[in-house]
Amino acid sequence: MGVLRTTLPWLPSPPADFLAQCRALAANADYPGNAIQYLAGHRLQPVEYSALTRAIRKAVLAQRSFSPLSGFRLGILSNTTFDLLADYLPAAAARHGVALDVLLAPYDQVVQQAVDPGSAINTGRLDACLIAVDHRWLKLDRPCLASDPREQVEAAIEQLRMVVRSISGGGGIPVILQLVPSPPQSLFGNYDGQVAGTVRSMLGIANELISSLAKDTGSFILDARALAESVGTDHWFNPSQWVSYKFPFSSECFPIYADNLGRLLGAIRGKARKCLVLDLDNTIWGGAIGDDGIEGIVLAEGSSKGEAFLSVQRAALELRERGIILAVCSKNNEDVARSAFREHREMLLKEEHVAAFRANWTDKASNLEAIAQQLNIGLDALVLLDDNPVEREFVRRTLPMVAVPELPTDPSWFSWYLSSAGYFEAAAYSAEDQGRAGFYSADTRRNTEMTKAANLEDYLLALDMSLAVAPFDHKGRQRIAQLINKTNQFNLTTRRYTEAEIAAMENGAAAFTLQARLHDKFGDLGMIGVLICKSHGQDEAAWEIDTWLMSCRVLGRKIEEAMLAHLVRMARESGVAKLIGTYVPSQKNGMVQNHYGNLGFSKIEPAAAGNYWALDLNTYVDRPIPVRIIPVAGQAAT
Repeated sequence: MGVLRTTLPWLPSPPADFLAQCRALAANADYPGNAIQYLAGHRLQPVEYSALTRAIRKAVLAQRSFSPLSGFRLGILSNTTFDLLADYLPAAAARHGVALDVLLAPYDQVVQQAVDPGSAINTGRLDACLIAVDHRWLKLDRPCLASDPREQVEAAIEQLRMVVRSISGGGGIPVILQLVPSPPQSLFGNYDGQVAGTVRSMLGIANELISSLAKDTGSFILDARALAESVGTDHWFNPSQWVSYKFPFSSECFPIYADNLGRLLGAIRGKARKCLVLDLDNTIWGGAIGDDGIEGIVLAEGSSKGEAFLSVQRAALELRERGIILAVCSKNNEDVARSAFREHREMLLKEEHVAAFRANWTDKASNLEAIAQQLNIGLDALVLLDDNPVEREFVRRTLPMVAVPELPTDPSWFSWYLSSAGYFEAAAYSAEDQGRAGFYSADTRRNTEMTKAANLEDYLLALDMSLAVAPFDHKGRQRIAQLINKTNQFNLTTRRYTEAEIAAMENGAAAFTLQARLHDKFGDLGMIGVLICKSHGQDEAAWEIDTWLMSCRVLGRKIEEAMLAHLVRMARESGVAKLIGTYVPSQKNGMVQNHYGNLGFSKIEPAAAGNYWALDLNTYVDRPIPVRIIPVAGQAAT
């Protein structure tokens, strides 16, 4: 089964005219990103990877827009031959929402490129640099039994640390570190891991130190070690290809490695999926509940088929526990479908686990659109798990932005396919991530509260909201970076910043920073807003709002007015007389095009100046807001 993973079996086969569609991309003058992502979402052969990569590179050279894909320029440092593997990367990254441009450093020039300020890597204006070194570069490819192996490991990691610091410190480039696979050969057989100086033991220590290095430097991790183990190290390492071509691993593993890197880049850019949408009949239980009734569906311990469906439910609950939203989309009568969640004694999933429930006879594409609208997330945040190949193909053709994994006929493999596809990749993990599914479930109770209120004002007051506001700090840094890099809809400029750049802002690189957390009577919604202001270059008495973003989960609660109230107060205390706001249109942020106007800002004329707005703090009158603002870090409450 390890070999099967390398073929990416969760992807559908490409259309018969795939190569012709690649050639036709040149004629797609406006937004080739949609077509590129559609083509990349198939199980490609090497010739198809090459064709799509060539089409992407032509579009890059032509300076075409890749919307809705997010641009990413990646540098790669390696002691191995990456040239052929690099041809797989743009297509794999497009599959996960990224328009990738690769800058490949010369072969085995890791240290030279890192320490030279004028190198291609340090002057390449990169969004990140992957340091893809293996056990050979670390000089941990031979046993060390005669001397202290710990010293050898620490020396190897110190050299890697120097490379990271040269890149991230000197050039300010975010780094992706790679955990190192261990070759399958052993010196002591089963006892190999117990001897301190074996290659396996030394690499175990090295990977622990690499993980610590990543944490210390704010670097990302690409876990090539786990990937090699999942496909089998006997299959990963290819001695013939190493001695002949210096390939980092078997060429048969290029697609799965490229896909894993693409997932990580997508997660860094905020493209990871947020919601798992489950079909019901023959997906989370066996049989059709409308025909077989509650007692007739297959779902029980002791039955191989029943246990297979339980494993799907268990996988869904595990995803929910880490913060993935669960929804249901089924062709069924709703009361019949819900009865299984309420009454079947073997059901692991319950109604309270599901944030959006659509069981009717409407087509699934329309129901998926309704689910996205209800949850206030994009269609590109959805993953549909459905056993029916006809439904899968219909959704792919109708809503190509929704991820729909292929599934085998044996339900025992459903959860394996879902997990292996990597739709829910994480570049970081915070308390807000863990609580996300609960946030959306609590929204059902909030909606019930709304039906009881006579008007919006009464509803907002009944929520008993408090907004905790504070400058950027180390504690909130990771979540701030997540919001900045994944928020697209309520984001006035969609500027992206790395954790390192955010850390610099904690020390005064911006005139004013704000992180905002919202709490109401139904619970803590976590960090929901970020503001960054900088001194206006032409007017010392003005602040320019560089970044203003909010989670769409809190739309309609007047939280933006509360954030403005605090911003105005802090600006006035700093002697600022004017705020300058900018709106930079994107394909997804049209909902905030009138944001500043709605808050009382005036459009700056002439129109040629663009979407610039100004607020005169000398004449601005604070608006009443249904939110208590609670400043922290020694600030007084307003």
